[in-house]
Amino acid sequence: MMDERSEMPRVLILHTGGTLGMSGSPLYPDAYATRLTEAVPELEQLATIETRIVFNLDSSDMGPPHWEALACEIDASRDAFDGFVIVHGTDTMAYTAAALSFALVNLGKPVILTGAQRPLGALRTDARRNLADAVELATRAIPEVGVCFDGILVRGTRATKSHANDYRAFDSPGTAPIAKLGVDIELSAGLRHPTGEYVFRPGFDARVMMLQMTPGLSPKLIEPLFEGGELGGLVLAAYGMGTVPASEPDMTAMVSRAVASGVEVLVITQAAGKIDLGLYENSRRLADAGAIGGGGLHVEAAVTKMMHALANFETSAARRDYLLRDIAGERS
Repeated sequence: MMDERSEMPRVLILHTGGTLGMSGSPLYPDAYATRLTEAVPELEQLATIETRIVFNLDSSDMGPPHWEALACEIDASRDAFDGFVIVHGTDTMAYTAAALSFALVNLGKPVILTGAQRPLGALRTDARRNLADAVELATRAIPEVGVCFDGILVRGTRATKSHANDYRAFDSPGTAPIAKLGVDIELSAGLRHPTGEYVFRPGFDARVMMLQMTPGLSPKLIEPLFEGGELGGLVLAAYGMGTVPASEPDMTAMVSRAVASGVEVLVITQAAGKIDLGLYENSRRLADAGAIGGGGLHVEAAVTKMMHALANFETSAARRDYLLRDIAGERS
């Protein structure tokens, strides 16, 4: 008689660090797997689990090299598993989710990031539910990267950390969750079902700065960065629907000089909603200066997409085309 477990979905759990796995002793793969299944015994009812400790970092230490390593780990294992769960600290989880969305286009399998506000062994921990939810989602037909937290799954390119210490730590402003987990799991009609070929591009170029427009901000503070060739891309969080000062201080002139020096400039809004660089005179001037309109991109997706564009496309025209296209639901 065939072992029932051999017919269960296979899920790979990749540990990167964060609050969920905190303990007073060092982490080893076998011991970590035992801790998870002892604390959350239903995991073994959901899937055949394999665990790997890729990193054990505070997520504030995570960045482009770690995103690349995770993408390579998933790519190398994509034929052996039905889904992937990444245990991650909350502070930069949304950045990692967006980065993996761009690195693993059309993977066709769920990649679910989760974590916790309290450690797995703590009283009133949210870790057990989040982990069980994430593993169950990783067994479903959800061909997207997503962040699972407090009973919802949000798209990786639309996720943002919305609260520092509430159990509902993540949201996707302007976009409904792609799944809700209650008595039943309700999948959204907006779930993506990509049909194109799998595209694996793990590279990221960290020469990107995110600048939030504030009254009185002087271009002189930023210009030395691109004049010295240290900056490859600028994500500019403008006011409202994409406006910046056009008089003193003249930020549009700064954008024009940045573009002329080879820096890609992507404009997003500080507010909810989407920008329109042609709606107001001061936003139209940004477009005339060579800035790229980011639509409704959130900070996390804008920054990681810019890093991805710089690393994977040689010409400005190719980078601009990539930044304007919807790759993984980020502009929706």
